Amino acid sequence: MTLILDNETGGGGAAGAPADVIKDVDTQSFVAEVIEASMTTPVIVDFWAPWCGPCKQLTPMLEKLVRQAAGAVRLAKVNIDENQALAGQLRVQSVPTVYAFVSGQPVDAFVGAQPESQIKAFIGRLTGGARSPVDEMLDQAREALAGGDAETAAQVYSQVLAEDSVNAAAIAGMIRCFVALGDAGAARQVIDGLDPEVAATEEVRASASAVELAEQGSDTGDIAGLRAQVAADADDHQARYDLAVALYGAGQTEAAIDELLDIVRRDRTWNEEAARKQLLKVFDTLGTSDPLTVASRKRLSSILFS
Repeated sequence: MTLILDNETGGGGAAGAPADVIKDVDTQSFVAEVIEASMTTPVIVDFWAPWCGPCKQLTPMLEKLVRQAAGAVRLAKVNIDENQALAGQLRVQSVPTVYAFVSGQPVDAFVGAQPESQIKAFIGRLTGGARSPVDEMLDQAREALAGGDAETAAQVYSQVLAEDSVNAAAIAGMIRCFVALGDAGAARQVIDGLDPEVAATEEVRASASAVELAEQGSDTGDIAGLRAQVAADADDHQARYDLAVALYGAGQTEAAIDELLDIVRRDRTWNEEAARKQLLKVFDTLGTSDPLTVASRKRLSSILFS
């Protein structure tokens, strides 16, 4: 299975996206490419300048999200240094400034760099909340992975990454696919090669926890023998910790959590809080909304703050 993570910025496009959804526009072409074009499709106008630092962050993000919208919205880029009269007519006082045109009229705008979530919301308002094909593909991949079909999920995640090589949700999903397919080494290779900003996202951090647990579980001890050790000495925290790791590796997640919680209850500071840290990895792997995570977090809080 090949993981595509090095697609050049600006290349490709979401499946079915027209090749001309992004254009450089000047004063002469503004009426045709923005006013008239917005009669049928919303047009985002990005006023930028070569010397503008925030523009260098915002414009690529706009391009990516417009491509992901697969034709539901268009992007017109206007260099204000070369089109000062046009910028003046629209009262552009600083860059980046972004307008949205619908039916020939400006209907929304913002100034300055924005986080991706805000730009998605901006585009969502223009498209009536219609979900992008990329979001649909991510849902399809998640459902396949949850249903035990990691091969199909990996194929779909690869398609997303071919269009958006730094999509954190797709990268995290692909890492989980490798874990599900029993290839923790490939998952680790992906994690080690990630840009720090992508690696720090919540989705990728959670998938990294899954890899760490899988790596531990590859060398689990004998569950029966470890249970005997714990039965002989309830305060043998290392044996109980090893038992928890073995139980998790055997797919007995709830039993593993029980043993880790018992360590925290007996000695929360043991081995630099190893049990609590292991619990957090398990919670990350399960997901914050998983019923077992929710219930176990309450149990952990009860122990820590009792």
